[in-house]
Amino acid sequence: MTSDPYRHSDWSRARRVLAVRLDAIGDVLMTTPALRALKRAKRGRHLTLLTSAAGAEIARLVPEIDDVIAYQAPWMRASVNIAADADRALIERLRAGKFDAAAIFTVYSQNPWAAALLCRLADIPRRLAHSRENPYQLLTDWIPEPEPQSLMRHEVRRQLDLVAHVGAVSDDLRLSLAPPPEAHARAQMFLDGAHIDTRTPWVVIHPGASAPSRRYPAEAYAQAARTLERRYGWQIVFTGSAGEAALIEHIRTLMGAPSHSAAGRLDLSAFCALIDMAPVVIVNNTGPAHIAAALGTPVVDLYALTNLQHMPWMVDSRVLYHDVPCKHCYKSICPQGHHDCLRLVPADAVVDAALDLVTVRLARRRDTTLPAGEGLR
Repeated sequence: MTSDPYRHSDWSRARRVLAVRLDAIGDVLMTTPALRALKRAKRGRHLTLLTSAAGAEIARLVPEIDDVIAYQAPWMRASVNIAADADRALIERLRAGKFDAAAIFTVYSQNPWAAALLCRLADIPRRLAHSRENPYQLLTDWIPEPEPQSLMRHEVRRQLDLVAHVGAVSDDLRLSLAPPPEAHARAQMFLDGAHIDTRTPWVVIHPGASAPSRRYPAEAYAQAARTLERRYGWQIVFTGSAGEAALIEHIRTLMGAPSHSAAGRLDLSAFCALIDMAPVVIVNNTGPAHIAAALGTPVVDLYALTNLQHMPWMVDSRVLYHDVPCKHCYKSICPQGHHDCLRLVPADAVVDAALDLVTVRLARRRDTTLPAGEGLR
């Protein structure tokens, strides 16, 4: 290794680029500004995303991505058990793609070496990633991992900084997502069927999250929704997967006031369209928060302090949490058992945040000189 810790190769002639982001929906969306920079760095560049099954669903709604390959990587936490033949088949598929370069996107706690080895075995000559240890021949473009010892960055900034090392930069830092017109039509059909009058206040509340540590209590969601409906006349639309329908029905029962559930009734593109149409979204720190950010929909983010790199990006937002000494735990289940970073956020604060965001949005429509919020930068 030379005295220069950075290792670079020439990406200027790379026409077919593979981006590797094997995480979930929110992670893919937070990578889209870097993907845009990669795409625009060379005229006519073709960009393929290798991602998880969940990531593939949202990736198909990102205009900068030309092709998507879904892969359940055995080294990822959410992976299912797959046969080794699937790995060999992927290597052959990547080799057939004749990629000129691969950018491997990870959070700082992930090791890029397995993905880098796949790309090397697939004869992809340029391979870029952060790595905590010297990867030797696995990476042709090695950026030593600076987090968390030297700095902490928003996830969007982390990935933008990565691709900047190979000359891919962009002035457009927004997240990218474009649900098609037919998705908006399906979302409108749901709203019409629920008799939602979009000319009067309404809100989307998404109470689920994959990790229990990132879920605001059901009782508090019910209290906030009840106040918005009874005191302010807002129409309440709960969203979630079919697997979250029971949680939503529990909240609606506790709420004791009129509401509507879209749980399991919308595919991903129609769900994104619904978020796009909503005046405001109330959500945990989970994928829909980043969907809202990508679409410019104001978001109240009930933000468990498991980590701080995933706050809403470049969108009007209110991030609510209770400060606790055990923050930055990165745990899926609260290791202290009290869940105070969310449990101690009062429901009235959620109501006030939603009202404030709608007021700001109305003011911005009247005065277009007001800047949009940019979240954590």
